[in-house]
Amino acid sequence: MSDLFRRRGAPASFVLLMGAMAALPAIATDMYLPSLPEVARELDTTAALVQATITGVLIGGAIGQLLIGPLSDRFGRRPPVLIGLAIHVLMSVLCAMAAGIAPLIALRVLQGVGNASAMTTAMAVVRDRYTGATAAGILSRLMLVIGVAPLLAPAAGSFIAQHSSWRGVFVALALLGVALWVVVWRYLPETRPPAPASTPRGASTLRTYGRLLRDRSFITLAVLPALIMSVLISYIVASPFVFRGQFGMAPTEFSLFFALNGIALVLGSQANAALVRRVAPLQVMRVALPASLALAAGLFLVTLRDNPRLVEVAIPLWLLIGVNALTPPNATALALSRHGERAASAAALIGAMQAAVAGLVSPLVGVVGTGANGMAIVVLGLVTTAALVFVGGVGAYRRGHDQGADGAQ
Repeated sequence: MSDLFRRRGAPASFVLLMGAMAALPAIATDMYLPSLPEVARELDTTAALVQATITGVLIGGAIGQLLIGPLSDRFGRRPPVLIGLAIHVLMSVLCAMAAGIAPLIALRVLQGVGNASAMTTAMAVVRDRYTGATAAGILSRLMLVIGVAPLLAPAAGSFIAQHSSWRGVFVALALLGVALWVVVWRYLPETRPPAPASTPRGASTLRTYGRLLRDRSFITLAVLPALIMSVLISYIVASPFVFRGQFGMAPTEFSLFFALNGIALVLGSQANAALVRRVAPLQVMRVALPASLALAAGLFLVTLRDNPRLVEVAIPLWLLIGVNALTPPNATALALSRHGERAASAAALIGAMQAAVAGLVSPLVGVVGTGANGMAIVVLGLVTTAALVFVGGVGAYRRGHDQGADGAQ
């Protein structure tokens, strides 16, 4: 089997494969978004029940990551991800054939369980081979793919649905899963051999998660990506109502605006990959989080006006999306560096937190308000919480585990 990477420095082929694996859950969630009204009409159901198919895949992703993490630590990286991708393919095909909303929701939950294996394995493989600044640089590029996927996947899903139907979107997801399965089977090396047969089972999984949950510094670092990535989710969920409804953007203008904010995410991720070569990941976060808080506060203050101008909302939002790209990869790399012997379980817990917070935030944006001010309130609340978590928990990490430029153990 071809070895995609060397011990020092990961080539583009490795980063590309890890990025594709890490992005699969986001693609499976967001490619389907433009088809929601069509699904409601064809299956003769309510908007709330159709939206439950989105919640279902997020719940399935959280459950799947918690299940797959310990399995990956015990049996190696390859078997769980290959089985998980096969489940994703099967569930995608069955979703395309669903005759009612109830089976579609159930199948989406199972689809989320299956594709969660790809993200969990990608994070664990990176940790198997790299730590500190190197891992943070690689994770920056993975986070770039994960972050850009929700911006591009709806456009791809809309194109597919226009030329077929919403069922065609699930066929496309199945084909994507088949292609990824083949590439993983052919090119992904085993980075963690199976544990000895004498390794205790059963309660060992609970003990693993218990140990992770008792590590205050790990939890601090694990929660940060969930909170900061949920800022992006808030923007995505609110943007049609804010920029098309409140500011009257035409569909083409809205697509260009989405692409422009995607550029901010790209620039922020690439800037972080360059920064961590010279600056400790922890130090990057110490600057990035206060900057994010200032930008979120500025966005909130602008939206307090009765009729804010589009440019007044767009500029702080663009800067915030870019600056926010600095925190998740550094926090994830430092969190994983603390638990190399259970990297998949640690990655699973981080991913489950992201899915859970995203599931809570999605409806919250609509509850607070569908205008720019409602979006700004949720964004400010998330960034403020992240800053408080960082300030409250980073002291213990700094005293015991920050060792120089890598910021790793």
